[in-house]
Amino acid sequence: MSNTSATSPPVSTTPARSRRSIFFATLAIIIFLVPLIPGIPVYWITLLDNIGLAALVAIGLILLTGVGGMTSFGQATFCGFAAYTTAVLCAYHGMSPWLSLFIAVAITMLAAVVLGIITVPLSGHFLPLGTLAWGIAIFYLFGKLDFLGRNDGITPVPPLSIGGFQFFDSRSIFYVIWVFVIIAVFMTCNLLDSRTGRAIRALRGASSAAESFGVDTTRTKLIVFVYAALLAAISGWLYAHMQRAVNPTPFGVGASIEYLFMAVAGGAGHPAAAIFGAAFVTLLKEILTRLLPFLFGGQAHYEEVVFGIVLVLILQKSRMGLWPLVERLLPQPADPVIDRHVPALSQRPRPEAGRKILDLQMVRKQFQGLVAVNDVSFSIKAGEIAGLIGPNGAGKSTTFNLVTGTLPLTSGEIRYLDERIDGLSPRQIAARGIGRTFQHVKVLADMSVLDNVALGAHLRGSAGVVSASLRLDRKEEAQLFAEAARQIERVGLGEHMHKQAGSLALGQLRILEIARALCLDPALLLLDEPAAGLRHFEKQQLSTLLRQLRSEGMTVLLVEHDMGFVMNLTDHIVVLDFGTRIAEGTPAEVSKHPAVIQAYLGADA
Repeated sequence: MSNTSATSPPVSTTPARSRRSIFFATLAIIIFLVPLIPGIPVYWITLLDNIGLAALVAIGLILLTGVGGMTSFGQATFCGFAAYTTAVLCAYHGMSPWLSLFIAVAITMLAAVVLGIITVPLSGHFLPLGTLAWGIAIFYLFGKLDFLGRNDGITPVPPLSIGGFQFFDSRSIFYVIWVFVIIAVFMTCNLLDSRTGRAIRALRGASSAAESFGVDTTRTKLIVFVYAALLAAISGWLYAHMQRAVNPTPFGVGASIEYLFMAVAGGAGHPAAAIFGAAFVTLLKEILTRLLPFLFGGQAHYEEVVFGIVLVLILQKSRMGLWPLVERLLPQPADPVIDRHVPALSQRPRPEAGRKILDLQMVRKQFQGLVAVNDVSFSIKAGEIAGLIGPNGAGKSTTFNLVTGTLPLTSGEIRYLDERIDGLSPRQIAARGIGRTFQHVKVLADMSVLDNVALGAHLRGSAGVVSASLRLDRKEEAQLFAEAARQIERVGLGEHMHKQAGSLALGQLRILEIARALCLDPALLLLDEPAAGLRHFEKQQLSTLLRQLRSEGMTVLLVEHDMGFVMNLTDHIVVLDFGTRIAEGTPAEVSKHPAVIQAYLGADA
């Protein structure tokens, strides 16, 4: 847990991705050259058009489902919103197709916001069921509304045109479709490689931790939901002008399930996987549709059965989809590197030493008949290291969760720097300068140590979705990563900075959580069993770090079962037993208190 080395090399924060960029650029060039191959059938070009349209929807689903962990069975509905909007505007009112794109996308995004506000707060299996419900309902409306042509739809829809050239056939519109696909892939990659992207990744496995570092998880879920709808809207708009007709058939639940298959088959980790998933599912269905009638005769329709079996086999052999198989063939990207010359992030002022920084008054938490915290009162002064100790089940972690807003109080009040904070959300409390670790480690195992720690600095950045997608946030990202690297090296994990967090031992993960909490730049640091899993010399290093933090004006409140560690480190100790405060004072006073001795050793002692 040493300080940042002064000899660390000054380099750039942008990942060394040049070889991969060459690969993707080559792939894009090959795709664009396909229609120019002499004698290539129009049918193949049409297949590639359909793959591109499906890939746009699948890219959104990879972000929504694969990264964000939210399953949707309604993406085809968003395609339908845009397709019908542009059809009505262009076929009925003579609007330019390009102008209709903006209106179609705006209407679809508005619908996504409304549906997202209703659906996104749902959790577990209720979320996909909610998307299934409104997907069925809106599909029914598409076929019943007179101004949408009922089941017959709207025709003819004018083709796209540029400077008098009309994209009538599949060969000409091919380039329009794939330009949108490539732009979507790169913008989505940029988004994932950003402050917002880390927040999105946290939704899947560490949402409670993300809230404690200032991530508005509800808003982030809605952002992902609307972003996926935007890509589906572009796909629907292109579909309408490619087919030159719109009817309800392509926008049902069956199509939404097929898009989800594409995202899952492609792989949940990378937006480019959507292209492979869309190609696999589209070509597999086409092959089965042509091959099986030839093998079994025209009367048997086994296409869907065989399709389902093949998909299950693929997922059994490669549960992460096809992309990891492709990725093995690609050059491995170099580790992200850090620019030591960027301006440091601003730091919050520390309260003066001795001032009451945290004050609990008659705090109570009751879970039906169980009283976990029983009218506990104590206060912590700025600039001290305080301990909250007690036997297992004493209510220590519950008290932490009450202070940080993870759990609501049953009664009582909590004040931080004279401001009442009970009733505030975890992110509002984090914004006031309270950082924390967790009793049960909460990290994102498939993200690097650097990315996990940078998540703690979320509130110290401000770049949003647009700037991230357009890669205009690089200066801020450089600052966030420099701060994360400084804290990682400070706690002694510098050699593990670019490893996946899931590869670290439990003790190292606890130290990682401390580095992440320090990235918040807290005035009050709450550590829940920070020494659990650490070896003796690591505990000594942790003690040195915490004393250094105290000397810098930071206040520390820790829960710990290692009494030697607590007694040698803390200035002030509060003891809980069965949710009730039984003692409080200096380590020397507490260690001799009869109630403490009885709680730890029993009445006979």
